[in-house]
Amino acid sequence: MSTAARTPVRGKLLPLLGPAMVAGVAYLDPGNVASNMTAGAQFGYLLVWVVVIANLMAWLIQYLSAKLGLVTGESLSEILGTRIRHRWARRAYWLQAEVVAMATDIAEVIGGAVALYLLFGIPLFWGGVITGAVSVVVLSVHSSRGAKSFERVIATMLIIMAIGFTAGLFVEPPDAAQTAAGLIPSFDGAGSVLLAASILGATVMPHAIYAHSALTRDRFGKVPAVRIPRVLLATRVDVTVALLIAGTVNLGMLLLAATVLPGIEGTDSLEGAYAAIGAALGPVIATLFAVALLISGLASTAVGAYAGADIMHGLVKVQISLITRRLIVLIPALVILGAGLDPTWSLVLSQVILSFGIPFALIPLVFLTSNSALLGGSVNRWYTTALATLAAVFLIALNVALLVLIFTGT
Repeated sequence: MSTAARTPVRGKLLPLLGPAMVAGVAYLDPGNVASNMTAGAQFGYLLVWVVVIANLMAWLIQYLSAKLGLVTGESLSEILGTRIRHRWARRAYWLQAEVVAMATDIAEVIGGAVALYLLFGIPLFWGGVITGAVSVVVLSVHSSRGAKSFERVIATMLIIMAIGFTAGLFVEPPDAAQTAAGLIPSFDGAGSVLLAASILGATVMPHAIYAHSALTRDRFGKVPAVRIPRVLLATRVDVTVALLIAGTVNLGMLLLAATVLPGIEGTDSLEGAYAAIGAALGPVIATLFAVALLISGLASTAVGAYAGADIMHGLVKVQISLITRRLIVLIPALVILGAGLDPTWSLVLSQVILSFGIPFALIPLVFLTSNSALLGGSVNRWYTTALATLAAVFLIALNVALLVLIFTGT
């Protein structure tokens, strides 16, 4: 195809890109950092396959969420709020989604607080306060300047994170043979299953599923039938670019930890990982890592607040401002930081909680996007529904295995 032929296509598609970049931040939050770094430090290259599979599943899931918002003009939460007719069932569904959203927020605020401690020595509690305050500023962009400006801010933060988290790989490249071996699915005891569930919870995040449908709704509204094919094409490009960035960075974090951190005492914490990276690769790489962690906390907590507000409005018809919600949901994270609980382990456990919330978002998403009465000509093809169903079964089975291993102590 000639340059002249390609240019109009780019001109038509580029203005439609952006929502997936915002949703993609959810795949690079501090919970991802903790899970991937801990997995690499403790098990080397063993769980490379989990990161790859999680990212492939995330592509399909995020595309389905975006499609639902584009075609219906409503978010997943709004549609469920209408279809779950029993009041207490709807409230129970909202409660589990709210717990998941709060777990997300805890991870994000803790990550920002740890980064501020690493960079400036600020106590964790006050670092959490600062993270929450700055995230309010980020959210105000959406309230005052609209969806496109918010997308630009988040996309810029995404680029900074990608640079900071992967810079170490250019100094100490991973072993290619071991990386390839890590693509073969396997576990090594309950600890590896726990971390696999944590990685999945940090990658295929429930609040990102809810958020993406809301982001496309806010950007496009209900798309006219004649424009749907072009907007869906742009959405596939948008999701591909966003998940390619997020997946590469997530894999990069695990490979960095697998290359630099094994055998070094204390690397099961973000502080220990930061110190070990500095000792092995120098202070510049360690500082870039800490800056990326800080930006991760700030960006992802803003997106999490956005998702939580839509969940509340869609399911229980309670609407509060993004900033008010941000301040309220900040409290549990500050309690954890003030109580002196281990921040890295709190991050990992928060991601496990997220993994248990996945079926409650994913199963309705697959069902709704397979409903021809709702989506018309944009309904899922049979193989799309089959793949999404397999993803849901895999995630649920892994969580069941996790419970068995934890409670039997095997």
